[in-house]
Amino acid sequence: MSKHKRSKHKKHEKAPSSNTHDDTTSAPATGEPSTTDAKPRMKRKEYEHQMRRLHGELVALQEWVKATGAKICIVFEGRDTAGKGGTIKRITERVSPRVFRVVALPAPTPRERSQMYVQRYITHFPSAGEVVIFDRSWYNRAGVERVMGFCTEEESKRFLELVPGVEKVIVDSGIILIKYWLEVSSEEQTRRLESRLDDPRKIWKLSDLDLMSYSRWYDYSRARDDMLAVTDTAWAPWYLAHTDDKKRARLNIITHLLGQVPYEPTRRKTVTLPNRDEPGDYDEPDAPRRYIPTPY
Repeated sequence: MSKHKRSKHKKHEKAPSSNTHDDTTSAPATGEPSTTDAKPRMKRKEYEHQMRRLHGELVALQEWVKATGAKICIVFEGRDTAGKGGTIKRITERVSPRVFRVVALPAPTPRERSQMYVQRYITHFPSAGEVVIFDRSWYNRAGVERVMGFCTEEESKRFLELVPGVEKVIVDSGIILIKYWLEVSSEEQTRRLESRLDDPRKIWKLSDLDLMSYSRWYDYSRARDDMLAVTDTAWAPWYLAHTDDKKRARLNIITHLLGQVPYEPTRRKTVTLPNRDEPGDYDEPDAPRRYIPTPY
């Protein structure tokens, strides 16, 4: 097993333990609100204050990953509108895209459909010093492909039989694999989908597949339950988060994520800005240039 095995690591003292948020991470995937949802909606000021602190910890994680050559793979799955994209955006907005890479693959091409199923995902796995975040993953076969008939029941069943062994190989190779399932209530999903209908900022999120999937709530529930029953393993467990309250959910997920990696703060070198060079004989050219309009 890799030296990064999570069960024995010493957590960064600034990253609260995931036990702080047991109501989110250990709640059953029933689709019903967890106790987290009973809390009042978090104010924007408090949310941004906590997020600023967590962003600092994510940068510390990034520097540790670069210094140690660690390899981290994070999988985000869940219901439509559960907030995978928004959570990933908050994780990555203050870190380097050269370290944190987001993978959101389109539908497979005919060539990719002829390959071994996980083949197109493996090519995106992290190298030393990288964190790769999958916005949906190989678990498409256990979810949308099964429910919408894009694969056969036999193909989905075979996938579920094989994937625990594949993930054991991934973890044994030294990759820290962390899997999240985001769960939203049916009422909140309806509200979020309706909010996209007339909002020009969100209409791109409402695909034909989303509309078809909306009517298959319980088919997705059955597929999710089958997936968790088989692939929630000791070496690659699933962590569940209720996301009706997006702000609290994002903070809980990032806090939990930080607690799953044995990162330590790296020594920061003192940086002083050097003196600028002297202008010498340089003069600004007296030539027309195309500056953008300034309506604001």
